[in-house]
Amino acid sequence: MTATDHAVELVVTAARAASDKLAQQIIAFDVSDQLAITDAFLLASASNDRQVRAVVDEIEDKLREIGAKPIRREGERDGRWVLIDYGEIVVHVQHEEERQFYALERLWRDCPTIPLPADVTSSPRG
Repeated sequence: MTATDHAVELVVTAARAASDKLAQQIIAFDVSDQLAITDAFLLASASNDRQVRAVVDEIEDKLREIGAKPIRREGERDGRWVLIDYGEIVVHVQHEEERQFYALERLWRDCPTIPLPADVTSSPRG
């Protein structure tokens, strides 16, 4: 099983929104074979709590414009790691320190990545 076309559309829209707010290390995984509850994860990092909130707000705005509404949103009070669940996709926006500590990429490295468009800036760290 692979992520649906609609899930990929949501991922690309969310990735562009994150990139517009200067999020870093933007990567998407197709987790549909591993999880029954969602098709894809989008991970993005921000350098401070305020930027985490700005990235989350932009993602929600852009996804709302194409008719997607979040089922739930967690972690926004602290601004260190915000999870937005859209059913088909789950977006994780993390402060850089949380991103390094929890290393979600390592957990999902066996899952295929979802290609993101060239206009999504992703400056990954080596």
